[in-house]
Amino acid sequence: MFSNSDLEKMRKLKDISGLIKAIDINEDKKTREKAAYILGDICAGDEAVEPLIQLLDDEYWPVRKAAVLSLGRIGNKKAVEPLIKLLKDEYWHVRETAVLALGVIGDKRAVNPIIAALKDGDLSVRCEVVDALGNLGAIEAVKPLADILNEENYLIRACTVTSLGKIGDNSALQSLIKSLNDDHYLVRINAANALEIIGDERALPYLEEALKNSNGESQGFESALERAIKVINNKE
Repeated sequence: MFSNSDLEKMRKLKDISGLIKAIDINEDKKTREKAAYILGDICAGDEAVEPLIQLLDDEYWPVRKAAVLSLGRIGNKKAVEPLIKLLKDEYWHVRETAVLALGVIGDKRAVNPIIAALKDGDLSVRCEVVDALGNLGAIEAVKPLADILNEENYLIRACTVTSLGKIGDNSALQSLIKSLNDDHYLVRINAANALEIIGDERALPYLEEALKNSNGESQGFESALERAIKVINNKE
């Protein structure tokens, strides 16, 4: 059995083989969890990938979460298919971390499964899904992301306009322009920032109109509008 002191020594020494032994099913669940996290913390190499993948079936969900996070940090694409399966894990903590890991790994095989996860019942998972689709630059996600802009929760709308900006496709233009008039200032600011990133001159009159009508309501929004207008004008 490994103690916390043993695990910390392994962390310091970057003892990957020792940590792999510590995630064995015969070890205490808390030991497996901590060892799995440490393998990611020390950026373990490919030799840790298969043992961590084996942990994705662990009955203790914190162990699964730890393994998922470390697989994301290692970034080996062998983990993509096993991580996709965890998008349907019974615990939202695991699903959320699986989305995060897949977004970091950046393999396009994950795009459609992540799009499907937009229907997840947990808001935290959905926000992570939205962010991952932006990081993946998934053009095919523009339409389902645009649909989210009609939802009531302003946080997910704010995340969504940011991701549409990251994707950077002109097909998101009208949705982002509409979001300049969103009820919540954070959504409006993020929409202005997204339009700046996309840089399409067709957004200029809408940005200028929003600035004209703002009447000093939000300094952050006005600054974002002014910056977007300046950047787009300089591209011409």
